[in-house]
Amino acid sequence: MDQIKTEKHKLGSLISETGTSLLLVLKSKYFYIGLVFAIFGACLNFASQAYLHHYISEGKTLPMLSDLILDNVPVIDLSLVYDIFSLGVFAVVVIYLVHKKDLNRLPYILLLCGIFYIIRGIFIVLTPFGNPPEFQGSDPLFNGFSIYELGVYPSGHVGESFLLLLLVNDKVYKYILSFCLAVIIITLIIAHGHYSIDILSGLFFGYAIKAFGDKYLKVFELSTEKTG
Repeated sequence: MDQIKTEKHKLGSLISETGTSLLLVLKSKYFYIGLVFAIFGACLNFASQAYLHHYISEGKTLPMLSDLILDNVPVIDLSLVYDIFSLGVFAVVVIYLVHKKDLNRLPYILLLCGIFYIIRGIFIVLTPFGNPPEFQGSDPLFNGFSIYELGVYPSGHVGESFLLLLLVNDKVYKYILSFCLAVIIITLIIAHGHYSIDILSGLFFGYAIKAFGDKYLKVFELSTEKTG
């Protein structure tokens, strides 16, 4: 009985502390700047895909590339797996922020994720590659997330997952996210969902954005004194 009361008290304390931390974050202008970047990045990706769809509808074609790795890997449709694990990465990060009481870094995470998707949205148009020839499309369960499955460089699945892995400070959560990232990369290759250059570039872009943020944007990592 005493143990149940103790667990309830811990849970109540966690909820109370999380609510207090979240309110402090919501009072900060940096949270809203980060949120705007994240929303704009997502919208730009959709706009870039729509542009490529319009490009194709005019009778033009997107070049398909030869890929040494994909050419030697038989196609198995595992799109459902990498989509689920990609969503799982976001879920793990949310749990991490609450569990480790790290909500003060939420504006920073939103900002860097937004920057990644803004850059990706630009590169989708600058490097308009077609999907790998044997790509069978996303599982119907996730087709609603993107009207047009166009734009492959760099990989959003890999880049965003790797960026979030770098942003997490706890070793256990890093192991979990590393496992998720490995599954995403392997299943993307098997499903021919991305060229190998898209996957490698996603890793490089994620690392570069994290390095840039650590050097120039640390103000978005709020402290209790900096949430006003």
